Amino acid sequence: MTLVSTLPAHGLSPARVRLALLALALGGFAIGCTEFVAMGLLPNIASNLLPGLYRASAAGANAHAGLLISAYAAGVVVGAPTIAALSARFARKTLLLWLLVAFTVFTIASAVLPTFGLVLAARFLAGLPHGAYFGVASLVAASLMGPGNRGKGIALVMGGLSIANILGVPAITLLGQVAGWRVAYLAVAALFALTFVAVWFVVPRQPGDPAATLRRELTVFRRPQVWFALAIGSVGFGGFFAVYTYVAPIVVTITKQGEGFVPIALIVAGIGMTVGNFLGGHSADTSLKRGLFIAFGVFAIALTGLALTASNVVGLVIFLFLIGASASAMAPAIQTRLMDVAGDSQTLAAAINHASLNIGNSIGAALGGIVVAAGLGYLSAAWVGLVLAFLGVTIAIVSFTAERRSLQRARGLALQEDAVLDSALS
Repeated sequence: MTLVSTLPAHGLSPARVRLALLALALGGFAIGCTEFVAMGLLPNIASNLLPGLYRASAAGANAHAGLLISAYAAGVVVGAPTIAALSARFARKTLLLWLLVAFTVFTIASAVLPTFGLVLAARFLAGLPHGAYFGVASLVAASLMGPGNRGKGIALVMGGLSIANILGVPAITLLGQVAGWRVAYLAVAALFALTFVAVWFVVPRQPGDPAATLRRELTVFRRPQVWFALAIGSVGFGGFFAVYTYVAPIVVTITKQGEGFVPIALIVAGIGMTVGNFLGGHSADTSLKRGLFIAFGVFAIALTGLALTASNVVGLVIFLFLIGASASAMAPAIQTRLMDVAGDSQTLAAAINHASLNIGNSIGAALGGIVVAAGLGYLSAAWVGLVLAFLGVTIAIVSFTAERRSLQRARGLALQEDAVLDSALS
């Protein structure tokens, strides 16, 4: 594999590096399963936890059950900056192991708690370690990959999440349809336990940042470009979750396919996400801005196409693939952008990308739920997604324009200072 041919001299064999990267990606795979499996099982969860509401209105119950997705996303938003800022000094492997313990415990709680309110709380708690895991794992992967391959290292970790949407989420969705949604979450918890073992044995120890303090990490939020990057992720990526939350009811009620077609639709979206993730990692290392704007353009086209053609199986499949690919291509670009503009606060920057994406998860799922519950139909969520996509690309344009003007002012001041110095010397 050429993947590790340019690795720095960290004393590890290429085989050990590959195993470590696979272990980190396995964590991403498990996180992808716990985050996305609710989409495919939403009607099953709604009918089980909200039986009265489901009998009165299946669409209303599905929309209400979508709060489970928003709760997980809210946990990511709260946990990513908090855990990352407080733990930047900790050894990275130790931190990863504790985060995996938390994932395992709270995913089991999601499976066994009896009421909707308690499961909602468990999903919030399960989201807390999400951003910190991806942040720390991205830093470890970037270190293993070496200079010039940072975007590819991030994409490798995120690749586990994308591959989960090809293999893990459809398989666990099918398991949940056959054996019950609670069994599906127990299977996800087993994946986290397996990841704990893998990380324990093959990921090398890496120190944290001994100079990191809570105050220093939080200074990242004083940088306007950090806020712009967060907004691009949270608003633009929200369009993906507005649609993806309601894949199962779209397949059944709009495309008129049986419940058994839902895992196939999820596999198609997952393949798109995997392809887009690695293309996004490549573009982040070559031309970040161009790659981001291309992804947004394809995303807008795909959302429009889905809204117009989802009643046809071919249209559904094509545009679900494109939605997954274009949305996932944004993630490595936004992650790299945050690390570029964050200064010394690298741990926090690596984590808060996932906070921004899960703000998008929460916004998209909530806004999609509003229009669906209002009786506008499941495809109205695609139009909500399109609006969010246009807002995201607008923020990106403003961000890059502001950055260019700031650099021009800095160059102008530097030229003025040089002119004054030359005049004084002459």
